[in-house]
Amino acid sequence: MAQINANGISLEYDEIGPRDGAPVLLISGYTAQMTDWTDVFRDGLVQAGLRVIRYDNRDAGLTQRWDGIVPDLKQVAAALREGRKPPVPYVLADLAADAAALLDALGVTSAHVMGRSMGGMIAQLVALEHPAKARSLVSLMSTTSDPSLPRSAPETQEALMKRPPTGDREAAIEHSLWVRSSYASTKFPMDREILRARVGANYDRAFYPEGAARQWAAIMAAGPRSERLKTLKVPALVLHGSVDRLIPPEAGRHTAACIPGAAYREIDGWGHDFPDSVVPVLLGHILPFVAKVEDMREDGFAIPVTPGCCGAGVN
Repeated sequence: MAQINANGISLEYDEIGPRDGAPVLLISGYTAQMTDWTDVFRDGLVQAGLRVIRYDNRDAGLTQRWDGIVPDLKQVAAALREGRKPPVPYVLADLAADAAALLDALGVTSAHVMGRSMGGMIAQLVALEHPAKARSLVSLMSTTSDPSLPRSAPETQEALMKRPPTGDREAAIEHSLWVRSSYASTKFPMDREILRARVGANYDRAFYPEGAARQWAAIMAAGPRSERLKTLKVPALVLHGSVDRLIPPEAGRHTAACIPGAAYREIDGWGHDFPDSVVPVLLGHILPFVAKVEDMREDGFAIPVTPGCCGAGVN
């Protein structure tokens, strides 16, 4: 892992895989560190010959922090209702600019831009606002943020918004395990001891709950992308779980419906987590999609993209 200056800030990143492989940029979700893109998933991409780049978003992991700035979420909500600019230190478009600038700093002309949850929102904005940087868009367990979509299950939303009771390592780990259980898959089991070890490693790497409020404010301030996504001209793949209680599957279907030609795959029994047992299923969709996009680039002619949500199967 290393630090690099991009978009005027210091970003923590790493990369693995052949330098001449097609680049894949992995964008993490709300409060998540880049290490939440597990080695099992990353290695699967690398074994397919891809160059995989991960990084920490602002206010997460080891990337630059906005210490001491505490947004008032009620004021943010009021400003949005009144059509005023919300009082936030940054918005999701700034995080998308970070992603595009990271690729520039690494000398990567374009990449397959892949994001999960909040990272999917950021990936959508990379494709919209920095289209030359996106060979394709892969949006996992994410949303257009359209206000008409179903909301999170109340107990899941409540769990997500609760902060650890103390900074004690064991308490923080138990809290994280409890939160994750509120949106876990039903069909893809996650070994609790493996998960505990991963959560503990993330705690040791960077425990920073303060960043959560600023990232949440950025999500609130972003606004819906539904109409903008209808103008998107890059190949897109949308993956979502049928039992996602944090971002319901209707959001994934809507994302695919908004993007012309997008492929949608709804994975039966997948929640809002990332257990190793779901990785082969995800790669089974992602790798052929990426290969197809690369073939399009090499052949120089358009290959039709799989139809969007209305014609997609459920896996």
